[in-house]
Amino acid sequence: MQDSEVIIERRGAAGIIRLNRPRALNSLTLAMIRTIAEALDGFARDADVAIVVATGEGERGFCAGGDIRALHESARAGDGLAGTFWREEFRLNHQIAVYPKPYVALMDGITMGGGVGLSAHGRHRIVTERTRLAMPETGIGYVPDVGATWLLPKAPGEAGTWLGLTGLDIGAADAIHAGLADRQIASARLAEVMDALSGLPRSSSSIDVDALLHAFSEPSGESRLRQNTATIDRAFRFDSVEEILAVLAEEQGDFAAETRRVLLTRSPTSLKLALRLLRAGRRSASLAECLGRELGACLQMLDNPDFFEGIRAAVIDKDRNPKWSPASVEAVKAQTVEKFLKPAEPPLLL
Repeated sequence: MQDSEVIIERRGAAGIIRLNRPRALNSLTLAMIRTIAEALDGFARDADVAIVVATGEGERGFCAGGDIRALHESARAGDGLAGTFWREEFRLNHQIAVYPKPYVALMDGITMGGGVGLSAHGRHRIVTERTRLAMPETGIGYVPDVGATWLLPKAPGEAGTWLGLTGLDIGAADAIHAGLADRQIASARLAEVMDALSGLPRSSSSIDVDALLHAFSEPSGESRLRQNTATIDRAFRFDSVEEILAVLAEEQGDFAAETRRVLLTRSPTSLKLALRLLRAGRRSASLAECLGRELGACLQMLDNPDFFEGIRAAVIDKDRNPKWSPASVEAVKAQTVEKFLKPAEPPLLL
């Protein structure tokens, strides 16, 4: 159905999942997550489907993340919807990561938060010249989730720490450098790509899909993160936000100054918790372990005033002026961070 929030279709050998909330930048609802998970199950069982392609309707974005307004309302009401949303979203992220057939994500336009979860865990991640990718959670009093604490520590050097803490958006070249995407293809050619993928034989393997995508790919240009590797690695190698900020204050150049300025606008509690989760992710043995840890932190967020304040400032009142509590990283107590690391009850079952 063309008026559905997710359109599921078969085209040749391709099973296609089209996110269909373009006015909301294809942000995810619980119903959408359930529809996608069910479609993936069906395509996995269908011998006539060789590959799965995920894309977003409209020209502005693949997926801007979860519907944070709905999560905010659920948390206020205490109706349990937010917790259910995260549990099912994280199961979907894991389902994509272990999917038995080639999974192609066309990350055209805005790809943030939950959109990264729908794409970066896939086997073939395509960005375009319009891609703007981010894990912006520290700016809304939340933390990187959807398996980001598994993905970001695998980026070169401390690029993933920079991404997780600043929440700043990056383009195609940076996404490829950070290991969150594989190839850049011009947005004008995505329809051709879809036709070509649909025309592959039903016996096609991931190697065949990669060869096809390679034929459409183009150079991604210079990565800003790569250009600033030395600065990023010097500052973000520390395990405390205070030390990171101190090093950035001594660094020369606009990149360090802007990075520090941005960090000082983020939720201090979120910064400290995000850093703990990213470091724990670096030591973890699996995506499942990271998702379980993230779920515990997310559920604790429902009692965190910064979560409500961040969403208020970003999407309710839209004044972009959150009042964090506490207001500085120095004032965030260690025991405050520790309480967010309590395992989820019941645990995440994958």
